[in-house]
Amino acid sequence: MNLINYLKSKKMLVPLALGLVAFVIVIIAYSINGQVTQAVLASTIRQSTPILLGALCGILCERSGVVNIGIEGQMLLSAFMGFMVNVWTGNLFVAVLAGMATGALLGLLHAFMSVTLKLDQIIGGSVINILALGLTGFFYTAGLTTKGKLQPISLGFLAEIPLVGPVLFRNPPITFVAILLVFILQFVLFKTTWGLRTRAVGEHPRAADTLGINVFTTRYINVIMGGAIAGLAGAFLTLEAVGSFERNMTNGRGFVALAVMIFGKWSPLGAWGAALLFGFANAVQTQIQFAGTINIPHQFIGMLPYLLTIIVLAGFVGRARPPAADGEPYEKE
Repeated sequence: MNLINYLKSKKMLVPLALGLVAFVIVIIAYSINGQVTQAVLASTIRQSTPILLGALCGILCERSGVVNIGIEGQMLLSAFMGFMVNVWTGNLFVAVLAGMATGALLGLLHAFMSVTLKLDQIIGGSVINILALGLTGFFYTAGLTTKGKLQPISLGFLAEIPLVGPVLFRNPPITFVAILLVFILQFVLFKTTWGLRTRAVGEHPRAADTLGINVFTTRYINVIMGGAIAGLAGAFLTLEAVGSFERNMTNGRGFVALAVMIFGKWSPLGAWGAALLFGFANAVQTQIQFAGTINIPHQFIGMLPYLLTIIVLAGFVGRARPPAADGEPYEKE
């Protein structure tokens, strides 16, 4: 009973119960058809990666008090630049760095508009989205191909573990980096002085300024770092997942990342769990379409992830509490 009360006090009982139910379902499904289950779970990890990275970008920004709805644009332009650099140089590592640098530059632009110019942050994010859509649509040339894409890496004997091994321990590098970033940012945000200062700036910038924390610098650093992570999400799409670029290929993932951030209550671990949920919805709808066992138009099956987004936003936005100073420009006295 003490354990149950503790879990209730930490609001962990429902997520834990849902996780256990999902685990039981997966084990039962695997015993019936292990190959299909493994494919769905592996696809869940892949589909969740760009959404997770976008959510981590949003967490860094909003924990410091800057709303960023330009994640979609950051991902899209970074995907394009990573793709083009790979076409020009044939070097995947340099292409990934180019994607991250593009996201960081867009983060700098957003920070300049939001922190220095004190423009409405929603409008600033919209400017980035429109800018990215216009630039990629104008400069994109059909027929270009990359010099290969990032290949899966097996982590030794861990990759041989039934079901879990191929899903978690045999993935391309950006997927591994995304999972690693979850734990790094969770620790840094909640266990370090820098994380405490970031959260203080997002909750009460006036008090943080009084204690000697530079509000403007903290926000700039977080928004630029978040942009680099969003750039990594864009690089994932063209250099790891697909190996090519198409107009508007982000397809709303940046906005889904915002829903994941809210659902995860501005926590990296919570965002990862929410991203896996959305990734699972994507993987299931893809598997249903491939199987062709259900006589439903594919457009309706493809709606599943977006319906889930609407349900999550309708059910959790009012209950989730963002940082108190989120979206509010700071005026130094």
